[in-house]
Amino acid sequence: MEIIWFKTLEYSVVTVLTALALGFIAGTSLTWTSPERTHLNETVFDDNLQDNDWSWIGGLLSLGAAVGPFIFSYLADKIGRKYTLLAVSVPFAVSSVICAFANTIPEFMVARLITGFGVGGTFTILPMYVGEMSLDEHRGALGSGMNAFICAGLIFTYVVGYFVSNVMVFNLLLAGITAMFFLLFFLIGTETPHYHVQKNQHDLAKEALLKIRNAPSDETEKELEMIRKEIEKEERGSLLDIFRTKGNIKAFIIGAGLVFFQQASGINAVLFFAQTIFEDAGTTLEAGYCSMIIGAVQFGTSFITPLVSNLFGRKFLLIFSSIGMCLSESILGVYDIIKSNHPDSVSSSLSFLPILSLVLYIITYNVGIGPLPWAIIAEIFPTNIKAPAGALAASVCWFTSFLITNWFTQIVHKLGQGQCFLGFAGFSLLMGVFTVFYVLETKGKSLAQIQADLNR
Repeated sequence: MEIIWFKTLEYSVVTVLTALALGFIAGTSLTWTSPERTHLNETVFDDNLQDNDWSWIGGLLSLGAAVGPFIFSYLADKIGRKYTLLAVSVPFAVSSVICAFANTIPEFMVARLITGFGVGGTFTILPMYVGEMSLDEHRGALGSGMNAFICAGLIFTYVVGYFVSNVMVFNLLLAGITAMFFLLFFLIGTETPHYHVQKNQHDLAKEALLKIRNAPSDETEKELEMIRKEIEKEERGSLLDIFRTKGNIKAFIIGAGLVFFQQASGINAVLFFAQTIFEDAGTTLEAGYCSMIIGAVQFGTSFITPLVSNLFGRKFLLIFSSIGMCLSESILGVYDIIKSNHPDSVSSSLSFLPILSLVLYIITYNVGIGPLPWAIIAEIFPTNIKAPAGALAASVCWFTSFLITNWFTQIVHKLGQGQCFLGFAGFSLLMGVFTVFYVLETKGKSLAQIQADLNR
């Protein structure tokens, strides 16, 4: 039994970890703009890269990510989870190759829009694949592993992108990583039994389960029957079904509200333009190194939420996150305003404040509003509308991100960076108010209890 357990653990974990590498690739694309602006400005555009152009290059990823969930969720039901994940990786490779050889603003805009399709698909299909492939006892750990892989990708770009100043070499490196994922997952990955059952492919579903579980045939048949019953109950609904009952409407307001505030707190402005933010703040430490610290903190704290979410509950962590982000961004905002208006009054001994503020921001973001909205969305919607509701919520998230990242640089230029961060602090505080009065606590509740509470 121990040998069988080891083989089962080995195969299921290796398969899911290979799939999670797509999260790493998505993470590298999210922070691509931070180190690449300096390199592109110096080597491709001869110091003529304008703020407006860079805002569009940064923001178009989010616009593509708002569309991606609908494209790839459709493909997941048509061609299966495995081949959809392989398809999701294609935009990353294509966009990296374009960026490697591009020399005009429109080419980089197109590339980043294509990247966004892959990001949206990753956030939609990867959790589905992990959930359907993982053993029950490993599902929580492997599910939370997606955030760790994404954060590893963030810091990879901050570090490698900073030191590899050759734009072509760095982007071909990213394309090579994506190609490696495609080959490995094509060889190692397998289709989920849920998809085969959904398509009435009994023999293929049984074969997939035997491969994943390495369990006796009778146990496999029992699990297949459970999967069949689960899928029969789903009767997948449409987008319109989200707005047909009081409980579903309230659930969507909670889910969409949380992902809106997640982006309105300024997270993608920080990730996309970290190096520029530190340069404008005037830290004594090299801006590129400050970005690396932020990436390292985000990776390190990505392991905290799975440990504390069941201990303290979702609402408490969201409120804690709201207060922490509001305070940290307010400190940075006030510092930037004073430094901008009265530069002589700011002592060099206080130059650590920008990096300290954003470190505190990332910690409190990662403890609450970063990962928890997606966990809550998975808990509050009935099974039959979970897929379309999740796709629509993801679209709200990324469209909000597009508005913020597209206008961030221009607003900083017109109003000042300090004013921008005070605005983000205000949205972070509003998130806390929204959580107190509207968000439902889901800790320790069954789906039936959650639905009863929503429909009151």
